[in-house]
Amino acid sequence: MTPAARVQAAIGLLDQIIAAARAKGAPADRILADWFRSSRFAGSKDRRAIRELVYGAIRACGPIPQSGRAAMLTLAEDDPALLLQFDGSGYGPAPVEEGELVAERGIAPGWLTARLEASDISGVEAQALLGRAPLDIRVNALKADRASLELPEQGENLPTSQGLRLPFGTQVEQWPEYRDGLIEVQDCGSQLACEAVAARPGETVIDLCAGAGGKTLALAAAMRGEGALIAADVDRGRLSRLGPRAERASAMVSHTVLLNPGREAEMLADWQGKADAVLIDAPCSGTGTWRRNPEARWRLDESSLARLVTLQRQILGVAAGLVRPGGRLIYVTCSLLDEEGAGQVETFLGTHGEWNADPLSLSLGRSRGPGTRLTPHQDGTDGFFIARLGKRC
Repeated sequence: MTPAARVQAAIGLLDQIIAAARAKGAPADRILADWFRSSRFAGSKDRRAIRELVYGAIRACGPIPQSGRAAMLTLAEDDPALLLQFDGSGYGPAPVEEGELVAERGIAPGWLTARLEASDISGVEAQALLGRAPLDIRVNALKADRASLELPEQGENLPTSQGLRLPFGTQVEQWPEYRDGLIEVQDCGSQLACEAVAARPGETVIDLCAGAGGKTLALAAAMRGEGALIAADVDRGRLSRLGPRAERASAMVSHTVLLNPGREAEMLADWQGKADAVLIDAPCSGTGTWRRNPEARWRLDESSLARLVTLQRQILGVAAGLVRPGGRLIYVTCSLLDEEGAGQVETFLGTHGEWNADPLSLSLGRSRGPGTRLTPHQDGTDGFFIARLGKRC
């Protein structure tokens, strides 16, 4: 493909991504994967170039753009070489017309930028949300140890017990160590959230929003196959992926529970008041993960955020009933909005007098209300809020 043809292909993909964002449809990575699979004429260099153009344009725009062309023209404002590709050639984009519409720059749609600023995320902190995320892995302590494991690329030690940071784009999924369950891909912040649980052998631990089980596997490694580990979620598809992952990792997961929304407490009745620890990796806006999914900021609206805040409050109530006296509840969101983090926990503590916030001594992060916040700018992780709450005896 010519450079101009790559730009036109990226514009077409951006049009699809914009339409999907407005309709809450397929994410950008799936749209790209489908296009690459069906466009056999695009070689590996073409695919890399097109991907860079698409994600560069997404990051350049704050509010959702009017069109893929408007988004690409915004990116071209800082790249004269890119602007030259608007040459009207057979497979390239048409020449730029005087006064043609260009997409608006920014961190996010205006209302969302204001919410971030109210949570003290602005300036370089906000700009870092649109950078490129590193590749972090966790060595599976059930099978190996970071100090002695030899990998094709050794990486840099993270401030977690078994974490490593590798160069961006490292194809770890092709390594035998990944295939054999010696390593898992997991952001440093996510690893720290698991360490905040302080799961120990012999305990009863519940991962209440387990998803595909990334944090569940980290908890299993900490428990060393002793005790009871329960993974629960409302998403059948994601939860079904935990079994094969646990088998590959030689991880003990005692029970998986597919929850019906609104009936969580009933379906977890066997563990009411019995858990030593409950982890809530709460459904949230994902504002801390924009480095990986930059178009996610176009999908969020105020009503969706309000529903998420209500859902988080409900999940906290379910989790509270599962914890035994003297036990602990760990609340985690990959959001940097206070209403989903510090504010949410403060509201819970204000209405549940038998609970208190336990201090956290994580290797990264700063205090934020009753918990700790991690940010891409300060900590080099995804954005997280982590709080550990203790239930008085």
